[in-house]
Amino acid sequence: MIGTSYEASRTGLLLVDPYNDFLSEGGKIWPRLKEIAQRVGLLDNLRAVVAAAREAGIQVFVVPHRQWQPGDYDDWSHPNPTQRGIQERHSFAKGSWGGEWHPDLAPRDGDVVVKEHWAQSGFANTDLDLLLRQHGITQVIIIGVLANTCIESTGRYAMELGYHVTLVRDATAAFTAEMLHAAHELNGPTYAHAILTTADLLTAVRSAQ
Repeated sequence: MIGTSYEASRTGLLLVDPYNDFLSEGGKIWPRLKEIAQRVGLLDNLRAVVAAAREAGIQVFVVPHRQWQPGDYDDWSHPNPTQRGIQERHSFAKGSWGGEWHPDLAPRDGDVVVKEHWAQSGFANTDLDLLLRQHGITQVIIIGVLANTCIESTGRYAMELGYHVTLVRDATAAFTAEMLHAAHELNGPTYAHAILTTADLLTAVRSAQ
């Protein structure tokens, strides 16, 4: 799987949910993620992958979760457990610090910001597929959080739509080591075409330049 090649014009980097609430000290969700994130070097690896993608001319797509607003999910028939949690703690609230981008991972000029996803897949009910196809993208590298929810759902959906999918083991995290293990060792191999470390990905991206 390490032999995968990444032609810049056909590869898109999907940066999923880079919000302060997830990734910054003081964020609502960061305490649940912190141990695993620090163990894998999440923030340094996210910075490195994004920087390498930009340097290589790979298009960056920011794939954000819905920013909570008053009334969200209140009259829904079937909100999922994660949505219930967001409803209670107001994760990524619109206009709040927690709903702002992590300062090191904020979109830059030339990046594409996708419409917000309501649940876990960056494709469902958004314009991600359209934007990828309009940019000529056939391969996606998916990084961000959480490994066993939004990363996995987005990756599975991408595979179903015919994209080549790469996961990056240490450029994502989960609430527990077991969740991260399941995402990469049990579930990832059923849909991803490549599962790499950040170091391997950087080597592959740079060698393609």
